[in-house]
Amino acid sequence: MKQPPKEFRTLATVSDFTQHFGFPPPVHPLLTVIDLQHAPHHTPLSGPAWRELYLIALKKNLKGRIQYGHRAYDFSEGVLAFYAPGQLCEGNDSIDTSELSGWLLVFHPDLLRKYPLAKKLAGYTYFSYQVHEALHLSGREESLLDGVVEGLRRECEQPIDGFSQDVLVSQLDVLLNYANRFYHRQFLTRRPAEHDLLSRFEALLTSYFAQGESQPLPTVQYFADALHVSPAYLGDMLRSLTGQNTQQHIHHALIEKAKRLLLSTSLTINETAFQLGFEYPQYFSRLFKNKTGLTPAAYRFSAQ
Repeated sequence: MKQPPKEFRTLATVSDFTQHFGFPPPVHPLLTVIDLQHAPHHTPLSGPAWRELYLIALKKNLKGRIQYGHRAYDFSEGVLAFYAPGQLCEGNDSIDTSELSGWLLVFHPDLLRKYPLAKKLAGYTYFSYQVHEALHLSGREESLLDGVVEGLRRECEQPIDGFSQDVLVSQLDVLLNYANRFYHRQFLTRRPAEHDLLSRFEALLTSYFAQGESQPLPTVQYFADALHVSPAYLGDMLRSLTGQNTQQHIHHALIEKAKRLLLSTSLTINETAFQLGFEYPQYFSRLFKNKTGLTPAAYRFSAQ
């Protein structure tokens, strides 16, 4: 993990987080639910900090725009944000939180360490989504999540026993499963916007491989940056609309250009690989055979 600058405080525990932001101290050491309506609303006492915790926030009735990802965002109602460990957090005194409501769920990675949910969490790509990729909730969805979070809150208030962590993790699993379902619903209900993103991605991909000169192999990050979305969001969007992720689309376009070069030029196999941006021709040959069932040389020969 990238180390924080030394002048930043590290929030390594749930207690560190609540103390830093002036929230009530947690009852359970690994998880807390903060009622934002009754929480103190002020900036952190100690300046910016590096957070080693997971956060899930439903913030409503903010007056102003809050920074989430790379942009300022309006959290007026029904918007859920997810934050993974290893991110910088700091207060923003330009936002009026006098009417703020909602909840903030904070939990430490150690809560999940011995559970299958720890590995499952890595598959929830929405923890790496950016600002315009937040989860927009319907009233019914918001009510469902409120109920799960209330269950987590009640369990945190119980005396800790041998079952406490099992119960908390099982309820957190339900919450994340709901979020996963609602994100996939969002991909379906926001189809016009997603189809526009797909069209722009396809145009960018076509333009990249239409260039005649040799250039580096494009990465998923390259296309995500060009489209102003996170790699995770781009991959999920493409998979929901086309059944293939970003890397698969890149490979398809790459192989199509390779076929054109093999059939329309006298470049050697190695020269073709370098023209496509491969540093090692062996990798090109291996990828080409994996995608077509033929080596580049066999493909060229079969077309004669």
